[in-house]
Amino acid sequence: MTLDPFYLIVDSTAWIDRLVPLGVKLVQLRVKDKDEAALRQEIRRARETCARHGCQLIVNDYWRLAIEEGCDYVHLGQEDLAAADTRAIKRAGLKLGISTHDESELKTALAAEPDYVALGPVYPTLLKKMKWAPQGLDRIAAWTETVAPLPLVAIGGLTPERIPGVFEKGAASAAVVTDILMNADPEARTREWIAATGRWR
Repeated sequence: MTLDPFYLIVDSTAWIDRLVPLGVKLVQLRVKDKDEAALRQEIRRARETCARHGCQLIVNDYWRLAIEEGCDYVHLGQEDLAAADTRAIKRAGLKLGISTHDESELKTALAAEPDYVALGPVYPTLLKKMKWAPQGLDRIAAWTETVAPLPLVAIGGLTPERIPGVFEKGAASAAVVTDILMNADPEARTREWIAATGRWR
């Protein structure tokens, strides 16, 4: 499978409505702390917006809702993976991405037969406190080799200035959260990311 090299992660459909029309082709909706009805509404609206703009939507965590709402990608962290029915996900035809941070998690992820693997944090990240040290670029190269032919998504502390190193080490896609969502001008920063990843598209 092929992933767009620019992998945007947002925490609401409002961000999808705002940034996807700029030319984003791959976005993960990672919503927290909402009830099922609100989550379903967010997923449904995100799917409709992405469909209008030719953008691939990935739903984080809520694999049952993703199936019910006709989505085609779901992403799971390790805790969510442990509780998920990966066979049901596969039977429904959804593609599966899994987060990993160390060798043990990578082994667990690969046993679930994912469609892509995410590795992070590559650099120090502001998003949340991590018990893992930054992985660095050399780890990307090693894990790209291990997971091949699956694509590897790099995440954590990435900026347009840092992504050439990520792709040169073999990553298929670079994921971003805070560099865009906490930027003073998210639209301009999104355009920078689209331009910076263009040579790998």
